Amino acid sequence: MKNTIDYSQKENWCEFPEITKDVDTFYIFATEYIMGSFAEGAPDYGSLDNKEMIDGMHVEYLGHATAYGDSTNVFAPYYRQSGLKYAGEVYARDGNLNAALLGMPYDDITAALDYFFEHYNEGRPFIIAGHSQGSALLKEVLMRYFKEHLDYYKRMVAAYVIGFAVTKEELETYKYLKFATGESDAGVIVSWNTEGQGNVEADAKTVVLMPGGISINPLNWKLDETYAPASMNLGSLIVNEQTGEPEIGDAGADAQVNLARGSIVTNAKAVPMPEDAAKVAAAYFGPDGRHGEDYTLFYNNIKDNVAKRIATYKANMI
Repeated sequence: MKNTIDYSQKENWCEFPEITKDVDTFYIFATEYIMGSFAEGAPDYGSLDNKEMIDGMHVEYLGHATAYGDSTNVFAPYYRQSGLKYAGEVYARDGNLNAALLGMPYDDITAALDYFFEHYNEGRPFIIAGHSQGSALLKEVLMRYFKEHLDYYKRMVAAYVIGFAVTKEELETYKYLKFATGESDAGVIVSWNTEGQGNVEADAKTVVLMPGGISINPLNWKLDETYAPASMNLGSLIVNEQTGEPEIGDAGADAQVNLARGSIVTNAKAVPMPEDAAKVAAAYFGPDGRHGEDYTLFYNNIKDNVAKRIATYKANMI
């Protein structure tokens, strides 16, 4: 028997909602075991008493997963994730993250999904979403877990695989998976990876882009290179400089698909980071990456899009 977390215990969920909506979201966190993973002797995987990881998940919930909260009941499990250092070592060695993910992290997430579907979901339609490592795990869930649970998959409104590449080859291999073609189709994958012009100019290699990757524009919901000006942005989640609190504002976030890179390029200014964190981010996501802002730059557009895809799903049920 696999050594997984007991998801019947609500303390093992970062967010466990009151059921007030008729659609659920299952959210999988990005890597939050970051700087501590580079400490001498640090374990490869974060345990549930890892303060950096748990605190980071709570912050990420507010900045990312709340985008699903207006339309759905959001469930977000803790899980023992790969540290950034170990994930980088595996990527450098193998060219992918499978060896870092397809063990403890994947086992925890699928155990959480099993319990969610058997005890909490009660047959409601659902969205499944993530970011970064969470989206890498989500992609494995789509290709492995749902292949064995097509009865669940039929109730999927959409999969928001944000911050990790979904490739044409994967879609050809797993033919039941469909990528979004517009702003409101349901039962589809929605994915993008954001970067600045500097990454394009440097032809930067990142751990989240892959050959044949696809990004949909989160402002105009097109797959081609049609430019979407910042005037199409319904609001970014930014930090108020006076209060330090998050609020909806204008970050100047435009968006354009770069087909050659499979990314979204924006002219929005990067959020400043401490020097050590900035060096780590550049090493993994390029000199002008916007990986940490995949959600926040397009926050209100995501909220609006979730509602539209749910409306399509419900219309198709009639």
